[in-house]
Amino acid sequence: MATKTNAVRLVEQAGLHCRETSYEFDESDLSGTHAAESIGMPPEQVFKTLVARGEKTGINVFCIPVCCELNLKKAAKAAGDKNMELVAVKELLGLTGYIRGGCSPVGMKKKYPTFFDETCVLWDEIAVSAGARGQQMIVPPEGLAELVSAKMVDLTE
Repeated sequence: MATKTNAVRLVEQAGLHCRETSYEFDESDLSGTHAAESIGMPPEQVFKTLVARGEKTGINVFCIPVCCELNLKKAAKAAGDKNMELVAVKELLGLTGYIRGGCSPVGMKKKYPTFFDETCVLWDEIAVSAGARGQQMIVPPEGLAELVSAKMVDLTE
């Protein structure tokens, strides 16, 4: 197991039960479905972290199952905005401190409004990026949402 990431340390400091898992990642396939397959979890239980910019609200964070697409209209509505668009990959590190394929909802540079797809509560545990490519943390969704002050809403197509 690789060294603990900052995201994992923050989750543990908050007293949340957390299991870490790692997998071999492929630069040419940073998809969440590859991550889910690699750690042996259904894609509906593994959540990707997407960063988007609202016209009025600025940066927002959305966590959705890796098998789904973010519905930008639903995302904008959840954030109280008219329009929402995903940020360019080149902006991700500067905004969050994370790179594509390793973006965690925990431990970003700033505290952004965060939203989890409501399906996360269907599971006792969900997997999210631990803040590095090839590393996932498996945590209870309600506790994770509370830690990052996330709202649970319908976000997917």
